[in-house]
Amino acid sequence: MNGLGIGDAVLLGIVEGITEFLPVSSTAHLKITESALGLSTDDAGVVAFTAVIQVGAIAAVLVYFARDIARIVTAWTRGVLHSRHREDRDYRFGWWVIAATLPIVAVGLAAKPLIEGPLAGLWVVVASLLAGSAFMWWSERHARLDRDEQAVTLGDAVAVGSSQVLALLLPGFSRSGATISTGLLRGLDRVAATRLSFFLSIPALTGAALSELKDAVGAGADAGPLLVGTLVSFGVAYGVIAWLLRFVAHHGFGRFIAYRIVLALVLAGLLASGHLAA
Repeated sequence: MNGLGIGDAVLLGIVEGITEFLPVSSTAHLKITESALGLSTDDAGVVAFTAVIQVGAIAAVLVYFARDIARIVTAWTRGVLHSRHREDRDYRFGWWVIAATLPIVAVGLAAKPLIEGPLAGLWVVVASLLAGSAFMWWSERHARLDRDEQAVTLGDAVAVGSSQVLALLLPGFSRSGATISTGLLRGLDRVAATRLSFFLSIPALTGAALSELKDAVGAGADAGPLLVGTLVSFGVAYGVIAWLLRFVAHHGFGRFIAYRIVLALVLAGLLASGHLAA
């Protein structure tokens, strides 16, 4: 961890910002980048650093969806305090987000030693990239796309939120790929599934970052690289969010699936040849 400098932080921040919300797996790209930089992918400090710079990506979501978030939080607070406001859809949606986050919190706490140990290897990333690609392809084939954001239900939110566990346990599966694909399988259109994925990313990523912050400090992470990586990931992620919402309105995920498969094959080749350490 002592070898991680400002230049490394900038590069990791760019990778995090680009890949966090695209269905290509930020974990896979960060682990590959860390290995290329000579960093140990299962080092506690490195794991903590990459979790903390996700704060930049989270901040990008908060800023981009600030009006929606303020409306939902206001409605939820009003409903908690006054029963006459509990029929408000935004009040109910606030509870749905909480319910949808519980599965990943429970699994994250219970499986943390596995996530940071045996499941952190690059061969696991290869398998997860392929498994996630198959799941995305399946969802594309069976997507009805006949329900918009106003049709989202508690069941949709819980199903989409629970799918985040796939990415938690299988680095390379992709949190956004899992959640958006699950939304498509529930019949949501691409924009509704993507927006729901963004809203559910906020508590999941925030929790991960906060839980790792003490580990990053304890592992000797310098404040400078942490701050730089976080700022860079914010700027890049904000642009990616705006682009992705425009993209999904008119396109499927075929290009991302093809890219993931190629990435998995290249990564497997590099691992088999010894150019990257597993």
